[in-house]
Amino acid sequence: MPISASPPPTHHTPVALARGFLTGAVIGASPAAFVVGIVTDRPPLVVAGVALPVVYGLLFYLAGAPRRAREAAVEPRTALAMIESLRAGGSETGDIPVRFDLTVVPDDGPAFRVGINQAVNLVDLPAYRPRDVLVVQYPPDRPWDGSVVKRPTPEWQDRAASARLDSAPESTVVSEPPEGCGFGVVVLLGILVGAAAAVLPFRADLFDRQPAADRPAPANTSLSSTRSTTLTSVSGTVSVGPGQSLLDQGALRPAVDSLTKDRETHQAITLAVQDRMLSVVFAPPGTESFRFDVDSLPYERFPALVAEAGTTLGVRSPQAWQITVAGIAGPVTIKVSVTGPEGTAALEADVRGNVVRRTPAR
Repeated sequence: MPISASPPPTHHTPVALARGFLTGAVIGASPAAFVVGIVTDRPPLVVAGVALPVVYGLLFYLAGAPRRAREAAVEPRTALAMIESLRAGGSETGDIPVRFDLTVVPDDGPAFRVGINQAVNLVDLPAYRPRDVLVVQYPPDRPWDGSVVKRPTPEWQDRAASARLDSAPESTVVSEPPEGCGFGVVVLLGILVGAAAAVLPFRADLFDRQPAADRPAPANTSLSSTRSTTLTSVSGTVSVGPGQSLLDQGALRPAVDSLTKDRETHQAITLAVQDRMLSVVFAPPGTESFRFDVDSLPYERFPALVAEAGTTLGVRSPQAWQITVAGIAGPVTIKVSVTGPEGTAALEADVRGNVVRRTPAR
């Protein structure tokens, strides 16, 4: 009697391909959303990255319930089988995985070869030897999902003890249909689509996070053409246009010079710098204390101080910064503060730009 053909592959059906694509999309989107949420400081994305595989796993389990019910309703077949070979794997527990290569001889059909995996207690392993006859059970449509019956009924025990079986030829091997290249391509496509769906909407936040201190000056753009200067008898303010920063190379000192070029004295009480605005409060005539010369400050060190405060003191996503120069409470100090979701970090430097104190974000 001829051997029945194995069931045709089921991995290329539209439902299976759709399931593979969705699985790949979850695999790609979950870690991508988790990482993007951390980098961009979006807690909902972090939660989504953790919850997505859990929800998908639950839905996948529920969707497979009807199939599992149908499979459970099929009564397994019982047959004698002879061990052709067996191979034990490694395990840290008392049960070790064993790969059985069997010749199965059903009562109502031809013999065939099949490989099954089963956990066997280490103590019972010597009882299984090549050419031994034992009892197996398997689903009629999935023989590779079969198992060795450890405690068969007395009838089957007697049959196994007295049986002499011949090996089935290699041509009768029955195995699970392979997934095939198409299924793998669909899963890979799902991974790429899922990762892109999580990353692309936030690409501006991910790839345009360069600190202002590291941004190059706009090419062929004159700072003075977009600069607004306001002067009074005791103060001065400089503002620059959109897309520019006072930390751009060569921008800060000319801005200060524009406030002092028509003044007899360059002494000031405070100087404050933000990304696009510079403010100076000049010392009134006759004021001898709490003053400093604005021309003596190390403006070339300011970008590096802002970068250090924004990268080494616990602020992962700087949103605002400010430099304040004053000497009201003692020696003239340069204080740099950086604010982000993690809090405000600060450092202080002397008039030469050397850092003398750091305060982590809190």
